[in-house]
Amino acid sequence: MILCAGEALIDMLPRQTEAHEAAFAPYPGGSVFNTAIALSRLGTQTEFFSGLSTDLFGERLDGVLMANGVGSALAHRNDRPTTLAFVTLTDGQASYAFYDENTAGRMLTEADLPTIPDAAKACFFGGISLAVEPCAEAYAALIQQAHTQNRVVMIDPNIRPGFIADEARFRARLDQILAHSDIIKASDEDLRWLLGDHSLPVLAERLRAKGPAIVLITQGSDGVTAFHAGGDIHVDANKVQVVDTVGAGDTFNAGVLAGLDDAGALDKDKIVNGLDEDTLRSALTLGVRASAVTVTRAGANPPRRDELL
Repeated sequence: MILCAGEALIDMLPRQTEAHEAAFAPYPGGSVFNTAIALSRLGTQTEFFSGLSTDLFGERLDGVLMANGVGSALAHRNDRPTTLAFVTLTDGQASYAFYDENTAGRMLTEADLPTIPDAAKACFFGGISLAVEPCAEAYAALIQQAHTQNRVVMIDPNIRPGFIADEARFRARLDQILAHSDIIKASDEDLRWLLGDHSLPVLAERLRAKGPAIVLITQGSDGVTAFHAGGDIHVDANKVQVVDTVGAGDTFNAGVLAGLDDAGALDKDKIVNGLDEDTLRSALTLGVRASAVTVTRAGANPPRRDELL
């Protein structure tokens, strides 16, 4: 089983009414929520933890988790509102405006954290949950718990500078998280925001020096490169007609974790001591194939195994 811990929210996606008026339609989403759904659709047993509202949007999020076979018994439920993310698309690329103050997810504290189930081989964290407080501090504590218990920890910081109120504090917390992590996925833009302008191999090795054994760098249509103790592995992106990129990175994360689970490689010792190239390449390929399907669809709608390209 894989535990996904982080934000669940409502993506308000741009639409047009029959009268040709601009409108927004509500779709369940959030980086970590999307990864949990994608993992379950790929056939991996998945549990989800977050602060979930009891409002109508929270009930919708819970219903989608249930419909997709994702367990949500660990979630902390309260009556604060659900986070809303209004999405703007420019040539298929998504940008977001978040409404997140005093929400069920953001106000999560360490007192609300669950005990990680014994069955959890790995824990996934990421998204805006690692940037905003107080929930970021709570997730940092849960990451430390997972690390101490020898679980595989994967993170995707998904840097959104507009969410970072105190950059020095964010960077210090992220360094702490990285020290307790085994795998990190970051876009090339994330990497340069974190470490400056240099070649990807140099930046990836600097990131690996902070703790993770495997650094995955996504480069959009140029594919993904994994940097690990054995060198680097590149997998090209599938060429598809892109509708939008909402949920693409989240689906990639799920594909990588599902691929490692398929190979029996969700083991901290195996990852720290170095995965063989075939195992890592196969996991990357599954991530690329799954995300290629997601970008051909409107919104975050990850594929099932029989839908893979």
